[in-house]
Amino acid sequence: MTARAEQRVSHRRKVSRRRAVIAGASAVGITGAALITTTMLSTAGAAASWPTPNGSKPVSRTIPVSGTYDGKLAKFYGTGDLGGSGQEEGQDPIFELADGAVLKNVVIGTPAADGVHCKGSCTLQNVWWLDVGEDAATFKGKSSSAVYTVYGGGAKNADDKVLQFNGAGKLVVSKFQAENFGKLVRSCGNCSTQYKRTIIINDVDVTAPGKSIVGINSNYGDTAALRKVRIHGDSGKKIKTCTRFEGNSSGKEPKELGTGADGTNCMFSPSDITYQ
Repeated sequence: MTARAEQRVSHRRKVSRRRAVIAGASAVGITGAALITTTMLSTAGAAASWPTPNGSKPVSRTIPVSGTYDGKLAKFYGTGDLGGSGQEEGQDPIFELADGAVLKNVVIGTPAADGVHCKGSCTLQNVWWLDVGEDAATFKGKSSSAVYTVYGGGAKNADDKVLQFNGAGKLVVSKFQAENFGKLVRSCGNCSTQYKRTIIINDVDVTAPGKSIVGINSNYGDTAALRKVRIHGDSGKKIKTCTRFEGNSSGKEPKELGTGADGTNCMFSPSDITYQ
């Protein structure tokens, strides 16, 4: 084979691999905000080892992010006004992401305040929470076309929610892990403005104790699809998979309607959930 012919074959192989990656991303609903590359697939993943932080950085004022912010695996923790780590509502975040922003390679220590806020579409890549404060991340975009992507990383010690979905659009969580948590993902049950929300959870590990994988509001048309969810240390199967609520905009505690797959709002098969 000539050198030119080898170059043509190599190029076709690269194009083929890239198309396969894009097709795989589309299969789990990853579109718009983030393109999953072969590099990300090889370096991030569920059940990955928790990272050793590369130094520490105290944060006394919320860090605004537009474009891409690479924390290089430094540990960021709150001080001063961001020094809270409890469940008080209305805390400020350590990071606030503008529409389209990317936050990657960050460890959030304690105090963690309200973690990360996304004001619109965003990507959280390889972000780790050592001790979740109010919530790990909150998604607040108002557009139905917003896409929030959480890829890799993990969270420990969330008294209540890990990922809080207050806004509109689609949330895709892939290759993530949670340990000792309340709810992995919750569509806001009583926000003053409610939306139809789409949630996709794919290839994740959760370790007991925990209460539920995802909670949605079926009366607002929310849907949740679960694929390749591995539950560890829960021999009694106490962690709920997908719980449907009757959400409201009045601030009242939402009513639980049921749990498990129903083919309409909670979509998964028994083989998508494994206990290890």
